[in-house]
Amino acid sequence: MKQLMPFIIVIIFFILIAIFILALYNYRLKKRIIDAGPLDEIGLKFLQQLSGFGTEAMKWAIILSTTGMGLIVMQFIPYSAEESPLPYGVEMLFVAAGFFLYYLFIRNHRDKQSL
Repeated sequence: MKQLMPFIIVIIFFILIAIFILALYNYRLKKRIIDAGPLDEIGLKFLQQLSGFGTEAMKWAIILSTTGMGLIVMQFIPYSAEESPLPYGVEMLFVAAGFFLYYLFIRNHRDKQSL
């Protein structure tokens, strides 16, 4: 595992750089479209599709953070590592909580947009 960890960290680092670059170019594209002048329906739909990137990033932030919290909580729960299904249950509860929090976030985000 010690030999695998630096490899995983490098991959995560490059993924984060790619996400940042995509967000930067989406911002520049939206800015150019808006600066070009009045938009028709097709332009508005395209801008809404580009705006979905922020919610996608938020989804993964919520799910991965709750998954990490589940792993941290498992360190404090005593269980038999060979025979107990407890770690799987605890981790599934935290992942499900992450998806539920994301659902609440999206519902709240859509409610604010419809106003």
